Amino acid sequence: MPRKPLYTPVLLLFALLVAACGGAPSGGTAATAQSDAAASPASTATGGTLTIGRSASPDSLNPGSAYIIESGQILSLVYDTLIRVDLKSQTYPGLATEWSVAEDGRTWTFKLAKGATWHDGTPVTAEDVKFTFEMIKSFDSFATLKDYTSLLESVAAPDPSTAVITFEQPVANADERFSQIYILPKHIWEQFPDEASALEFENTEMIGSGPFRLAEYRPGEFTRLTAVKDHYATPPKIDELIFRVFGNGDAEVQALRTGEVDLISAPSRTVVRSLQADPKIKVEIGNQYLLADIFFNVVTPENCPPEVGKCTGHPALRDVRVRQALAHATDKQALIDGILLGMGRPGLSLVTPAQGEAFASHIQDYAFDVAKANQILDEAGYVDTNGDGVREMPGDPSKPLSFRYSYPSDQDISDGPRIFELLRDQWRQAGIEITLTPLEAEALAAACCPAFDFDVVSWGWSAESDPASLLYIATTEQIPTGVSEAGYSNPEYDRLFAEQQITMDKAKRRDLIYKMQEILLRDVPYIVTYYAQAVSAYRADRFQGWVVEPDGVLELSNRLSLVNVTPVP
Repeated sequence: MPRKPLYTPVLLLFALLVAACGGAPSGGTAATAQSDAAASPASTATGGTLTIGRSASPDSLNPGSAYIIESGQILSLVYDTLIRVDLKSQTYPGLATEWSVAEDGRTWTFKLAKGATWHDGTPVTAEDVKFTFEMIKSFDSFATLKDYTSLLESVAAPDPSTAVITFEQPVANADERFSQIYILPKHIWEQFPDEASALEFENTEMIGSGPFRLAEYRPGEFTRLTAVKDHYATPPKIDELIFRVFGNGDAEVQALRTGEVDLISAPSRTVVRSLQADPKIKVEIGNQYLLADIFFNVVTPENCPPEVGKCTGHPALRDVRVRQALAHATDKQALIDGILLGMGRPGLSLVTPAQGEAFASHIQDYAFDVAKANQILDEAGYVDTNGDGVREMPGDPSKPLSFRYSYPSDQDISDGPRIFELLRDQWRQAGIEITLTPLEAEALAAACCPAFDFDVVSWGWSAESDPASLLYIATTEQIPTGVSEAGYSNPEYDRLFAEQQITMDKAKRRDLIYKMQEILLRDVPYIVTYYAQAVSAYRADRFQGWVVEPDGVLELSNRLSLVNVTPVP
């Protein structure tokens, strides 16, 4: 679940996905499940170079150091996972062609595809699977993948084509674990003697087993992938794929119009209608597992990560009353109207509506009520003693409630300044000031996590189909790993998260996930501002065969589409 580029995010249209409340899938094989190639269009045309516009470069090509969605997209094309999950949350074969779970629900057996090789020609074997899971399990941090090895007991490779993975007890999100961990080549990664050297590895060759291989990478400019035409399962029909970085959203739209790029995601809502009117361009609008959020630096001195932690957050932000007042001072509908032109709905929690009934729609959000915000701050002793319109810390008029505000300036540039302007004006009505410090995504990630050298940040997350896929970022154990953004810590929340992982009864697990959402709403380490509809636009006169599921999520730049698209004859 990579961190989303500043809200080009956004999700919506709320299909009740099959796995919405988790639970291990039934036993038996999946040999008859859908494959990446199942949706292949009937077309004899092949070849060509498809170019996708992006607002930012990957933050890393190393899966242990990559956090933003631009990295995740590249990794998912270059590497394979044991199984895959489609746009309707259904599993289908990945590196494993069939799999089964024992009656105890703990032990999973995977049969690997025949003929799978690494991009350097070395055969893929079960030893690579064993090595990958054990390496990630042994490290304290491995980006967003580390948590998927929790409760892992053992991994065995009884023969080259069979991997056996055993957990300490049944886990509720097994599908997500097996579909998210990229299998890495042992002969490349075993050279690193420790975690530090593994995470520092730049991985500029990216030896994977996926349907695309890395050909060229120029940070800030483009990433070029070439098709693996002899891929064991899903050889792409195109020859080459380029992710090209643009300085702003307007440049991306213009490049689409002129044919410099073939696909863009999340164009500014102001240009959607004009794009729809262009006969050469097709616009798709649908669901996505994304959310836009504002997070506060709430880390306490005792939880400040040693050595790397700066923990310079404004002390007022550690007061839940201040955060609750800010929640009342945030007009989410105004953000939706001003940023999305109404194409979204107010946010609530780290579980998204697209994840079905686990989304706690029954919970009452903070009403937009400036008077209430001011009342809370008055009663808490935050007053404006000098009449400049900005409140100060109780008993310390030299410490105004003036917070540093940042967003990733190289991601969704068109929205970032506007979100700041709206929040600045809204929060000022409650006597709170924010000052803008835009940072590029890589710099912001470095200041954020786990340095905690910030006050307030506007960013976003991309979730997976399991409803708990983002809830883990708010656990205490993620504070030193770089995953926790806010530095939030609550023992009750931690306990509930651990419990839901092993609760196989779907209704009981859903109730636990509800409680976690209630706690986060009460404590406000995040304000989830909105869930927006996904918007993608592509040149219909150049490529065809995009995989679109009306009842699923919309993601045209994912693997399902990119191995299937073909040139228009």
